[in-house]
Amino acid sequence: MSRNPKRLIAVSVAILAAAFLFSCKKQASPTTGWNYNDPEMGAFEVATTQEQETGPGLVFIEGGTFVMGRTEQDVMFDWNNIPRRVTVSSFYMDETEVRNLDYLEYLHWIQRVFGETYPEVYRKALPDTLVWRDPLAYNEPFVQNYLRHPAYNDYPVVGVSWVQASEYASWRTDRVNEMILIREGILNWDPDQRNENNFNTEAYLAGQYEGMVRSGMRDLDPRGTGERQVRWTDGILLPSYRLPTEAEWEFAALGLIGNTIYERVVERRLYPWSGHNVRSSERKTMGVFLANIQRGRGDYMGVAGNLNDGGETTVPVYAYWPNDYGLYNMAGNVSEWVLDVYRPLSHEDVSDFRPYRGNVFQTLELDAEGKPVPKDEFGRLIRRDVTIEENVTRRNYRYADNIGYRDGDLMSSLFFADEGAEDPNKIMYEYSVSSLINDEARVYKGGSWKDRVYWIVPGNRRFLDQNEATNDIGFRCAMIRVGSPVGY
Repeated sequence: MSRNPKRLIAVSVAILAAAFLFSCKKQASPTTGWNYNDPEMGAFEVATTQEQETGPGLVFIEGGTFVMGRTEQDVMFDWNNIPRRVTVSSFYMDETEVRNLDYLEYLHWIQRVFGETYPEVYRKALPDTLVWRDPLAYNEPFVQNYLRHPAYNDYPVVGVSWVQASEYASWRTDRVNEMILIREGILNWDPDQRNENNFNTEAYLAGQYEGMVRSGMRDLDPRGTGERQVRWTDGILLPSYRLPTEAEWEFAALGLIGNTIYERVVERRLYPWSGHNVRSSERKTMGVFLANIQRGRGDYMGVAGNLNDGGETTVPVYAYWPNDYGLYNMAGNVSEWVLDVYRPLSHEDVSDFRPYRGNVFQTLELDAEGKPVPKDEFGRLIRRDVTIEENVTRRNYRYADNIGYRDGDLMSSLFFADEGAEDPNKIMYEYSVSSLINDEARVYKGGSWKDRVYWIVPGNRRFLDQNEATNDIGFRCAMIRVGSPVGY
């Protein structure tokens, strides 16, 4: 093959010219013959962007099938994680737990946007730093310092309820999409956003937020003004950040992608790493702890001069080695909130494809003209539960609230007495009397700095009221993967 530089340059130029000419040629519909993106042929726009970009902080998790549930002895005798084969779609997940620094950024934004008019919004978002208090321990230094002192910037945020974690994920969605529009030259920086005048992805797509426009998208419609806002069909904006489902979290924690040969799982893992030990067996790191846990009663970090896990409570989010998906601290450090409502027999009830309990189907509130009702005082569009009348012809679902589906209907109610009665006060669980389970009980997964080894097994599960918080529960966000499940 010729090594002539001039020949190579000429060939390269020819290839680039051919690619340019090909890209300029309008693509035609294979079903109608009409050109896409052609103002003379109706201006039906087809996005050139086809693949989803990876959002800030996220790692791609290729989905697949796995056996969800118990891999350890059920020493608690809860029988709430019966093994079951399910399939999880590909998704993205935070590389680490959400840090104190990340949450402080969120608080700063809320204070700047809502603090003057709606100070209660800021107070509602504050983590409960009093979770560190113990009647028989001196933990006031953590109360005063853990969230705000820069020494703890890279430590996982705690004292955050499930509700607060979900609100953070929604806020993060809007900030990331706003940054994308600024990066693409659509919007200018707007540091003076106040109250309802703040960027919200849904409100922007519905035309209820313009922001400081720098340059709109080119509008190919000959009847248009020449420019338009970004649409969802342009493929520029990202799907929502959210908490991972229980199945997604467990699948990501196990990291079986590093333990598979073709379609054969070599060994069903007990922990997020292979083997049955919590110490490293590698020659260079022999005996080093692989997770931040409590080794035994009164032993949170080991003996001075040779600390076993290096953390009295939590540790920085990049401590220890990541699992085979590149996720840090999926065992130990802090337990993590997931999206699901808790039910002891969820594994028997939920679907085997993308299993999840907690659906409450909603739709946008529309006015008489069929347009979304103007956004509320916080800049969000108003949603409502779907009605039975709207779903009368549907076969896949009928009711909006499916949290208690096959589990909390009137016929199976604890207080069901008269056959056929429609008493809305009948409940499935006698909350606070004989049970701590209700529709606000949320699952959290994984072990923490104060847990024994048993709880770092990804298949084990616990629950807590969605409005409560502790000093050993944090969270990380997830995002669905759209399009190809292999991340092309």
